[in-house]
Amino acid sequence: MAGESKDYGKYFDFSGAKLISEDEHGRTIRLGGRDILIRSEPNYRQEKQRGKEEIRIHYENAVPDELRTLGLGRKYLIYTYGCQMNEHDTEVMRGLFEEMGFEATEERTEADVILLNTCAVRENAEDKVFGELGHLKALKLEKPDLILGVCGCMSQEAAVVNRIMQKHAFVDLIFGTHNIHRLPHLLQDAYFGKEMVVEVWSKEGDIIENLPKKREGLRAWVNIMYGCDKFCTYCIVPYTRGKERSRLPEDVIAEVRELARHGYKEITLLGQNVNAYGKDFTDREYRFGHLMDEIRGIGIPRVRFTTSHPRDFDDHLIEVLAKGGNLVEHIHLPMQSGSSEVLKRMSRKYTREHFLDLVRRIRAAIPNVVLTTDIIVGFPGETEEQFEETLSLVREAKFASAFTFIYSPREGTPAASMEDNVPYEVKQKRLLRLNDLIAELSLESNQELQGQTVEVLVEGQSKNNPNVLSGRTRSNKLIHFEGPKEWIGQFMQVRVTKPQTWYITAEAAEPPVREALSHGA
Repeated sequence: MAGESKDYGKYFDFSGAKLISEDEHGRTIRLGGRDILIRSEPNYRQEKQRGKEEIRIHYENAVPDELRTLGLGRKYLIYTYGCQMNEHDTEVMRGLFEEMGFEATEERTEADVILLNTCAVRENAEDKVFGELGHLKALKLEKPDLILGVCGCMSQEAAVVNRIMQKHAFVDLIFGTHNIHRLPHLLQDAYFGKEMVVEVWSKEGDIIENLPKKREGLRAWVNIMYGCDKFCTYCIVPYTRGKERSRLPEDVIAEVRELARHGYKEITLLGQNVNAYGKDFTDREYRFGHLMDEIRGIGIPRVRFTTSHPRDFDDHLIEVLAKGGNLVEHIHLPMQSGSSEVLKRMSRKYTREHFLDLVRRIRAAIPNVVLTTDIIVGFPGETEEQFEETLSLVREAKFASAFTFIYSPREGTPAASMEDNVPYEVKQKRLLRLNDLIAELSLESNQELQGQTVEVLVEGQSKNNPNVLSGRTRSNKLIHFEGPKEWIGQFMQVRVTKPQTWYITAEAAEPPVREALSHGA
């Protein structure tokens, strides 16, 4: 917590561990009765560095021929926590599993491999993972051959890996965000070596193309870049995801065209900061606006993107988005705070005035735009007046909805050592007040659609009533309406009958446009 200082260099100084062997592949230690093969471990200082190393792009196949039968007769299960980037990583891991012959299952008692794909953004996300590990321990005792792994952003944190090695010796596999493509080899190590295998790269990161993906549903995530160089003082992502590195436009365009051929209705372009796309190219002047303009010409009905940083949202991108077509009129624009002083302590590199000017320029170019945002309350030192500035900015920007959070200190970030002098009860009250305002604005935004006919992509049936279908508009508003399940996967025109705070009730205005969805990207 705030004020504590950590000696990160000592996380892997195990006085109670016995060194068994060491060679060019790593070292094996014995700790608490378990042998642990450490191929590489997270290093906070390395994760923080941003060098001038050239990013390498790899196109080779991640599953060698000799491992394509490793999973025959075996089943896998992945639990995913956190953001869309984690969901996309899970799609890649599913693809790798299935190329090795594994079969997916939703029943943990049937699984031969269970992976927890983790998030490190907030403390409660980590608490959930350690709670889940506690539940899985009993299953591991019943089924000793079960391979249990922890991967994703938490694995990039030295303190987390240390805790797992010391107190969760039943875990078999720990790997990070930079070496997902190594999953086949790591599984081979776990199966045949019987040690806990730790391989977490802290390098700046390369780009691995040609990875298989197993997607589900009507929508597809498309990574356009990795990493983040913003180093906001509260955020662990630049450490867990490495430096900003953009995929080549030709590789992104090829993937989007392939998804169009397979009949996907909607794609979301992903990056920790998508509108920094292309800033790292040295051989071309090509930015996010250029990429969006090219994708506009591809036959995918809807194209979204997340997440963008206000500092990199330039006029060219606004100009391209204003062309519409398959570029939807929903923009997620994280503001985090409405106070310039708090934004400065957060190292967001923009002011309240800059943010409002950006909102004004976006609305001038795209009058029907729907804006959503992320907001942190109770950042260290936040005064009542500064919180009021957040409320007033939310009103001025007229956000239709927001993800709101109480500040959560992340070990190793600059904010974690700031004096956290806002009492937790005050933070909770501020969050409630903010959420009340967001609810009010969400209802107002939805009420503007009263009586209008809007396009909905039908995604599924309501869990509570199979006669009710749900889907989203181009502006990402949730719509419920009655209809048969045969309409799932189609675009519908629906008439808004009852706008509510968090969703909209509607009725079918005309039959769907029939299109077959082909899976297999």
